[in-house]
Amino acid sequence: MRIDQFLWCVRYFKSRNIASNACKKGQIKINGQVVKPSREVLRQDQLEIRKNQIIYQCTVLDIPTSRVGAKLVAIYCMDTTPREAFENQAIQQLSQDYYRQKGEGRPTKKDRRELEEYLDEEKEKVED
Repeated sequence: MRIDQFLWCVRYFKSRNIASNACKKGQIKINGQVVKPSREVLRQDQLEIRKNQIIYQCTVLDIPTSRVGAKLVAIYCMDTTPREAFENQAIQQLSQDYYRQKGEGRPTKKDRRELEEYLDEEKEKVED
């Protein structure tokens, strides 16, 4: 089965066209290599899917014959994405919503400096 069709079948993308475009942009890797949409997927392949600034990691368990329901996805694909990826996304969303409301324009120099200080403090906490 093609990689774009597989990603659509296991519901990582809403349409096969979107999955194909993601492959063309280099957002899909199989066993660490960027692939074209026509690349065949085999059992035990390690997939990396970059979507919404998160790198999802999964292992192919089986190849579906057609698109499957959301409850049956676990039969065909095992998600091995680390929790830190989702936590980093939550922190990014909080930092964006912290000071400025939507539609208030670009951040000022003061806002940028405060954000950089905050991010530096977070890096120091993680390194300790």
